[in-house]
Amino acid sequence: MAAAAGGWLRRCGKLKRNLPVYLAPWRSSPCVFRSSKSELKPNLASDGVVCAPLQTFTEEETMLKNMVAKFAQERVAPFVQKMDEDSKMEDSIIQGLFEQGLMSIDLGEEYGGTGASFFSIILVVEELAKVDPAVALLCELQNTLTNKLFVTYGTEEQKRTYLPRVAKDTIGSFCLSEAGSGSDAFSLKTRAEKKGDYYIINGSKMWISLAEHAGVFFVMANTDPSLGYRGITCFIVDRNTEGLHVGKKEDKLGIRASSTCPVTFENVKVPETNILGQVGQGYKYAIGMLNTGRIGIAAQMLGLAQGCFDHTIPYTKERVQFGKSVFDFQGMQHQIAQVATQLEAARLLTYNAARLAETGRPFIKEASMAKYYAAEVATLTTSKCIEWMGGVGFTKNYPIEKYYRDCKIGTIYEGTSNIQLSTIAKSLAQEY
Repeated sequence: MAAAAGGWLRRCGKLKRNLPVYLAPWRSSPCVFRSSKSELKPNLASDGVVCAPLQTFTEEETMLKNMVAKFAQERVAPFVQKMDEDSKMEDSIIQGLFEQGLMSIDLGEEYGGTGASFFSIILVVEELAKVDPAVALLCELQNTLTNKLFVTYGTEEQKRTYLPRVAKDTIGSFCLSEAGSGSDAFSLKTRAEKKGDYYIINGSKMWISLAEHAGVFFVMANTDPSLGYRGITCFIVDRNTEGLHVGKKEDKLGIRASSTCPVTFENVKVPETNILGQVGQGYKYAIGMLNTGRIGIAAQMLGLAQGCFDHTIPYTKERVQFGKSVFDFQGMQHQIAQVATQLEAARLLTYNAARLAETGRPFIKEASMAKYYAAEVATLTTSKCIEWMGGVGFTKNYPIEKYYRDCKIGTIYEGTSNIQLSTIAKSLAQEY
């Protein structure tokens, strides 16, 4: 019996020694997240550099943040309920965004922009979303898609033609999605056939944000279907181009003031000079812009959740039940503390991704993490806020139910939550 037991133990010991090294207990992992790798910082004593917390802003960023908060309260808040009911953006708000320079935040001053930082865009979107996520979306898309596409890939002539316009009064719209190409965006069917110095575009797009007010469209169309997604090219198409038709806007659950429309192209004639970047590179441009845009959407979801939270907590402190405020019940305090913690985590993820992008460091994984988590937190926060408000939270007399409706789109557009998780997983596979 003892001999048998000894033999079994020896076999176990042999088995343990033959385990793969990555299963060895208490062994330090040979891999770490890229984002967790430390970097050599400048000499603090000689360079005077301080490693500031993520929520430390420059003087310009602080001033802009405060200005936008004031603008949102004075110019946006009075129209939020009506815009949601009518499913229409107030013209004075659009005009105000342009007048305040909020539609060209990091655009160079030579084109009429304010020349601020990319991080400033994130702060502006967050502040606007606290009051109305639909207005925040207009600002976000103009800055992270329209302006960035022109600046990054436009020719000097295209920049001189369009950048002063988009800084002053022209809204841009990004046409990628189609009825049969949502998450599988590059299976699009819109075609662009070359005819001499022109291209003829035919096809239809769906779920196009800002189409109702847009003056210029970025249209993704395939110039050579035999090449698959490598034939996708980006075209600049003015709204008044013959054959371009903006359809009836969708009657949506949330962000109702921001238009979402189908756009069709029937023999739309576009000069070769209106190709943005290079032929066949449109898919790369789309990926690049969406990666940056996801940080903007994370900021929108963050602001939305914070705005909902800020409306709700004062009510819980004023509402009295069983002789004390609802906030004073420990069960409520724990729920509120949990949501507050998740809001802070979402903010740090978002700010970190923005700072990485701003400094030219890799940020794709961090952007997806920020968008995914911020959308999840917005969903939880708005749902909890309705519960904490009780019956009044379920009515349209308070903005809480609107935040609840508005947040759902965060898990869908600019890459669904599952797409974000796939992107994160792909990055992790490369790191380990």
